[in-house]
Amino acid sequence: MGRFHRHDDGHEDSTAHSHSHEHEHEHEHEHEHEHEHPALDAHLGDHSGYQTGRERIEILEDIYAENDRLAAANRAALDAAGVHAVNLMSSPGSGKTTLLARTLAALAGTVRVGVIEGDIETPLDAERLGGLGAQISLLNTGDGFGGECHLDAPMIAKALRGLDLGSLDLIIVENVGNLVCPAEFDVGEHRKAMVYAITEGEDKPLKYPVMFRSVSVVVVNKTDLAPYLDFDMDLFRRNLTAVNPQAEVVEVSARTGAGVDAWLAWLSGGLTTT
Repeated sequence: MGRFHRHDDGHEDSTAHSHSHEHEHEHEHEHEHEHEHPALDAHLGDHSGYQTGRERIEILEDIYAENDRLAAANRAALDAAGVHAVNLMSSPGSGKTTLLARTLAALAGTVRVGVIEGDIETPLDAERLGGLGAQISLLNTGDGFGGECHLDAPMIAKALRGLDLGSLDLIIVENVGNLVCPAEFDVGEHRKAMVYAITEGEDKPLKYPVMFRSVSVVVVNKTDLAPYLDFDMDLFRRNLTAVNPQAEVVEVSARTGAGVDAWLAWLSGGLTTT
């Protein structure tokens, strides 16, 4: 779908560039809009860097509407099969796959799990999760606009066809590593979660509020490194509360297994409510 972004006020923007050959006409068209609809221009923000400001907004609104329609269809299919879905997000290198591997090992034989593995390129993470008792459906996004930085509802619809929903209780979507785009796309999940490593610092909830505001739980990972860092957990929690007071925090070390039981309890809580 391209690199499109929703802002907190509900409007959309895009990082894609226009390649129109009618620059002069489009410039005049935008100039007219500035004078005719100043209130609307103020609401939409500064799109002067684009050649087709208002038309672009309308197109992006249509794209998001289509994504949301397909997300609702994905969710309906999951509900019909009695499957609970969690969209697991993070920045690259947070330890998301390590946590997921430990999760699959712990749930094997008790919860039937499917994983939708999203990466721009390579099957490395999918291969790493093989043999742990889960069905795995791989999505590589490299054919998109330079490699899509997120998964969207059409991608998930495709991935679901690679899973036997009737034999699953839980699907975990391991989204592409990115602290911006994945939070902006409903893929049909029931809950959103994120993994956050203490190596990323305390300020990221304030710098990337859309991501932190979108999730129900933040799994703070790599706590085993705390003796070697000056990470301030209390400050991080205050920053998180400032943007999402309802978010639950679970402190874990995916490497050692410390705290993982609390994460598993959060997952199980979702299963009992579907």
